[in-house]
Amino acid sequence: MTTTARTGVPRILHLHSTFAAGGKEVRAVRLMNAWGARAAHSIVSAQPEAMAAAALIETHVPVDYPQAFPALTGKPTPARLKALARAMQGYDLVCTYNWGAMDAVMAHRLFADALGLPPLVHHEDGFNEDEAVRLSPKRNLYRRVGLVRAAALIVPSRLLEKIAREVWRQPPERLRRIPNGIDTAAFAVPPDRQALPLAKDEGTLWVGTLAGLRAVKRLPDLVAAFASLPANWQLVICGEGPERSAILTEAEALGIAWRVHLPGAVDPARVARLFDIFALSSASEQFPLSVVEAMAAGLPVAATDVGDIRHILAPENAALLTAPNDPHALGEVLARLADDPALRARLGAENAARAGAQFDFAMMRAAYEDIYAAAMGRAF
Repeated sequence: MTTTARTGVPRILHLHSTFAAGGKEVRAVRLMNAWGARAAHSIVSAQPEAMAAAALIETHVPVDYPQAFPALTGKPTPARLKALARAMQGYDLVCTYNWGAMDAVMAHRLFADALGLPPLVHHEDGFNEDEAVRLSPKRNLYRRVGLVRAAALIVPSRLLEKIAREVWRQPPERLRRIPNGIDTAAFAVPPDRQALPLAKDEGTLWVGTLAGLRAVKRLPDLVAAFASLPANWQLVICGEGPERSAILTEAEALGIAWRVHLPGAVDPARVARLFDIFALSSASEQFPLSVVEAMAAGLPVAATDVGDIRHILAPENAALLTAPNDPHALGEVLARLADDPALRARLGAENAARAGAQFDFAMMRAAYEDIYAAAMGRAF
């Protein structure tokens, strides 16, 4: 990767709750890769150890990772917030992501005028397990106050749009809903069988998922749901995160550890078509990019009925959604799909057609470019 320098291109500071290779991080990387040398980027993670998405940034993209940037989390004291604000100086745009970057949003709110800070665009993509069931009133108030000076608030889902409008009281002129999009054509090509550190043997079938290994993803539930499938089926969970040991513990307890694989972070476009079924077990989502990726790869989806998934999937596939936190129900859907190749093929074809028509990357990219350019007052 190259290092940013002071050039004529916009300098964009990205303040992430985490930069693990999850949905919002992969989306941000794909936008950076698409812009290439047209913008320079500095990336900070509230979890400094969670930087796996950096490996997906292409070498022609000017990017750096400020090591002396103040911590994004901690007590929101005036001194700490002012230090955060000072660290934003010198950029053309600040992009903040999720609750883990909200102190930076508040710092911008308080000190933008005094320090001459660049415009800020905030992105909300969903909630961790601490807000998966019930939103925090304190956080709602903090968001409402902090977002007053934001140039825009971008959300991907109908549910988040409703929350932002009714709970965080965001005015229509600030709020933008942009459905997540992908390069659908990239998922229609044959997979790279060398992209994973495990081989798919003849006669073996895979249930696969692409997810950050976080508690809200309920991946031990997916292991339990998978457990009753025949022995020629294996479960491949691609991603990184703190729940790795919990997933492996569940697999050991169910006696299926030899059929459960955790190969780490991957490039979804290179591996998605290796799967025969895509599965998602989350307790909370908004607009999961991984579901759109699975659809573009022509896969049937077994998932929980959370966020916008019902609106994303082809109608026949959406009818198979199950309640969250119910491994038995999810297991029944997996078993039905595993037992019916014709159903898998039909749902996969319907999903692929829908992804291409409604969720292609070009539409999403244009929308983000328009919002960022309007905030900065310059094209790029």
